[in-house]
Amino acid sequence: MYTQFGNAIAHLAEQAPKVDLPDAERVQRAKAVMREKIDRNLAVDLEACVRCGYCADACQFSVQSDDPGLIPTRKLELMRRVWRRELAPLAWLWRPFTADITADDLRQWQVLCYDSCTECGRCSMVCPMGIYIARGVNVMREALAAAGLAPDELRAVQSEQDARGTVFGADANHLRQAVEAIRAKGVTVHLDKPQAKVLMLTTVLDILLFQDALEATARVLNAAGLDWTLRSNGYEAANFGLLSGVEQTQKKATEAVIRQAIEIGAESVIVPECGHAYPALRWEGAEEHGGPLPFRVLAISELIGELVAQGRLKLRGGMQHTLMFHDACKLGRHGGVFEQPRLALRATGAELREPRDTEEMNWCCGGGAGGFLINRAAPLRAQAFAIKRAQVDGSGAQALVTSCGSCRLNFLAGAEQTGWDKPILSLVEYVAQNLVEQPLVAA
Repeated sequence: MYTQFGNAIAHLAEQAPKVDLPDAERVQRAKAVMREKIDRNLAVDLEACVRCGYCADACQFSVQSDDPGLIPTRKLELMRRVWRRELAPLAWLWRPFTADITADDLRQWQVLCYDSCTECGRCSMVCPMGIYIARGVNVMREALAAAGLAPDELRAVQSEQDARGTVFGADANHLRQAVEAIRAKGVTVHLDKPQAKVLMLTTVLDILLFQDALEATARVLNAAGLDWTLRSNGYEAANFGLLSGVEQTQKKATEAVIRQAIEIGAESVIVPECGHAYPALRWEGAEEHGGPLPFRVLAISELIGELVAQGRLKLRGGMQHTLMFHDACKLGRHGGVFEQPRLALRATGAELREPRDTEEMNWCCGGGAGGFLINRAAPLRAQAFAIKRAQVDGSGAQALVTSCGSCRLNFLAGAEQTGWDKPILSLVEYVAQNLVEQPLVAA
């Protein structure tokens, strides 16, 4: 299945709908998005850069390639030019000295904003001016997508999710098949309960590729005695509208989940092991919905840590493994989910080996924000993987644990390409393997 998934990625670009626009219209569309999205905060960010270069030392792509063209702040340059020429208070003064953007600029910046940026946010942690570069890159992606210049691989998946609500063809029938396969192992899986306190989401990766993670999630929720369900009309946590920069698709994917949560009266929605899906629903979701969400959003790694801390999830101790936990950028740096997964791992008796750069300064896997699907970006991903491999090898850990399917996929690809034999483990699977499986409260 892993090989089949890799083959599917290799041919994704062939499925992308064609976008044939005159160059002038591409520029017009891109600039319209920039003008709309540049608010007070973003304007300050565009003006605040002092060209110190600190962000270059924080970016895995810039560090590994030593290419000055990949400096994170440069990825906002086109938007900075639009701001100065058209929107800034002193635009009349800046305009003669600031070149207008062109379609060729947009094509060049496509590589900068998609291939060589995972919006990991590490650059902002070291920026002395506090510039939120990741947010600016996200706006750049929206501008490029409006110009028809999102990478073909992301456009292929985005267009599928927009039209059919599926990702890689994983529809409700595939979900039911996965559920039945897990039930055949004696694991209770709730599907389409009319009322439940917890709505559990999943992803195409868990349905088709990492089905053990879906099984492990069910076992964890059952062991904690939670009242939960999956819903066949709103199960996909991945949001390729957000990743590609198409806000319409982002909103549709978000609302599909929100509607199901409201319909069943959910008090919590649990995001599976999917990094970008967490901020897509927890923060972006409220904005797309137009108001506060009437339920709590938690990552599965966050929930596990809370349940262990509350004594509602009992784990067998005594594990003698030495592990290194990889903080997925969107869960950790963006979401603050650091201690909960570590608490759960320590509860199994495992020893955690922390590298120098960890938690909020953790290095990205290199394949986030949809980057793991872009075929031409493979060499850049390989360079980023080299940083993580050196971290794990230097720590002496027996295995690497992550709570993000995209990170896991990228690590597996890197291990396969380099002959690395270090096990890549899923947090939820590791926890499930060490459960004391006796419900502590009535389901």
